[in-house]
Amino acid sequence: MSKKPMAWGEMIRLNNRAFCIFFKRYPQMVLSRLLSVIWNALTPYAGICFSALVIDELAGSRDAGRLRFLVLLTLVSAAAISLLSALLNKWKETQNAGVWWKVNQLFTEKLLDMDYVSRDEARTTEILFQIRQNQGGTGWGMNRVIRDYEELCSSVFTLVGGFSLTVSLFGSRVPESAGAYTILNNPLFAMLMIAVMLMITYIAPVLSNKAESYWALSVKFLNRANLLYGFFGSLGYHREIATDVRMYRQDKICDINNKENRENSFGSKGIMAKYGRGPMGLYHAASSAVSVIFTGIVYAFVCLKAWAGAFGLGAVARYIASITKVSGGMSGLISALGDMRNNAAFLVPVFEFFDIPNNMYQGSLTVEKRRDRKYEVEFRNVSFKYPGNENYALRNVNIKFEIGRRLAVVGMNGSGKTTFIKLLCRLYDPTEGEILLNGIDIRKYNYAEYMMIFSIVFQDFQLFALKLGENVASKTAYDRGRVMDSLKKAGFAERLSELPDGIETYLYKDYDKNGVNISGGEAQKIAIARALYKDAPFIILDEPTAALDPIAEADIYSKFNDIAGDKTAIYISHRLSSCKFCDIIVVFHEGAIIQQGTHDSLVADENGKYYELWHAQARYYTENYFSGY
Repeated sequence: MSKKPMAWGEMIRLNNRAFCIFFKRYPQMVLSRLLSVIWNALTPYAGICFSALVIDELAGSRDAGRLRFLVLLTLVSAAAISLLSALLNKWKETQNAGVWWKVNQLFTEKLLDMDYVSRDEARTTEILFQIRQNQGGTGWGMNRVIRDYEELCSSVFTLVGGFSLTVSLFGSRVPESAGAYTILNNPLFAMLMIAVMLMITYIAPVLSNKAESYWALSVKFLNRANLLYGFFGSLGYHREIATDVRMYRQDKICDINNKENRENSFGSKGIMAKYGRGPMGLYHAASSAVSVIFTGIVYAFVCLKAWAGAFGLGAVARYIASITKVSGGMSGLISALGDMRNNAAFLVPVFEFFDIPNNMYQGSLTVEKRRDRKYEVEFRNVSFKYPGNENYALRNVNIKFEIGRRLAVVGMNGSGKTTFIKLLCRLYDPTEGEILLNGIDIRKYNYAEYMMIFSIVFQDFQLFALKLGENVASKTAYDRGRVMDSLKKAGFAERLSELPDGIETYLYKDYDKNGVNISGGEAQKIAIARALYKDAPFIILDEPTAALDPIAEADIYSKFNDIAGDKTAIYISHRLSSCKFCDIIVVFHEGAIIQQGTHDSLVADENGKYYELWHAQARYYTENYFSGY
């Protein structure tokens, strides 16, 4: 555990950068919060002043007309302040609705903007996990920045208002007839009192910050606890794991009564409990005690001067209230600065994440929009290594796609099939060699335009708890006819006819109680329909029928020529029988293409890898099963 706090200059830089990010992205949210706290910091002084005037009048001449005027002025000002406070509060609440989601939107936008190769790196996942644990577990990080600036602004303006009403306290002189009390007029005594009050005001928040710093210094010990409890808290929400959790009682892993969890968590025997019973508790107690001492000294000093005749009862009320406000403002200022210093350590991983560079060249050439779909793609001596890995995932791959043909990519797990597809779609760039589109290196094309020529269904595709039509079209405004046609081609027509609201039916019940739950096979058909709706020249299916039963799989392949139309179709598959209908089959092994040809030519080569794989699978199916393709 590091004992050295962050330098003040670095703390200010990190917090200011975070504040500027918020202000640029959500200016009204930031302004509404800051103006609200400034208003709330200054307005109490109006009540203090008016109350002091009323008390002075009651203790003095008791003029009924003046009293009526002062009371009316107090009521009118209070009403105006309340009205403006309500308006500011409404503005603030409106702008801060969903603030947690707004903070997470910053991270989501960065994730979607960064190069896929960076998103795929383990370090990125590690940083993001750390950020989320800090935010969710102890509330540190970006979520805390605006709150700290609110406290800072509130404290500064509280001090400004308090000092303006307090400064005359030290200038008010005790009459010479007060005898020994005249010592209160001595400038040295006044300076001593100011020094004592400032020192006590400083010490209280410093002690409190010292106590809070144990959270920041101990966060690495709490990450496991945050992970376990965060995961445990969400177990009930994930329908995909509900069966395993019950069958194997996986919730016990996160049980707070588990010995390891007790010692490394927030439980009664955890590290924070030990700090709470020890230094954290002592620092908090000392902070509270010092605050009480300050209040006693303020009361004693003000009452002594009033008793000696320096000012009246109204001034006593004003000075005690304003000095208490000054003390609160000073404590708040020091506390805010200390909290910002503690929080700065949690902003370091945030900016490490935000500063991940996009090194992939975006290109500038326009991808020609061809109605005839004549896009020719060629891999020329392409090799690829994943970042941080010395071994090649692909080595010297050479292949040219024949326009409008059906290509199957087969091979054992880890042979490079999915890496090959990700390079084709330019989720990665080759380590060596080049990929050409119509004879031009794909890195020279506009990145977004190039990706639009591919429709892909990955193994780990995702459907959302939105309307079926929105899932297929990936937008809220869509062509209903195209959605229906895509679903029909993907084999979803029969299930569609059973849905209560057709393509307007919500999937799952997350946002609509009438939503429908769908099976894995049905979800895969919807994903295929989504790829068809995009209507790109290339359609790529990564294990497209893995979740389908044999009958549904046979139905998809029997119609595939109609489904693919004039598109160039690429399949990644483990089921070699499903590749028989393809024009050409490419066999990957250990990152290289070792065979190419039709099913008949490859299965006839008894020394080839395809022959070996085909006969290894023969016991699970017969060739006649797929004889119709």
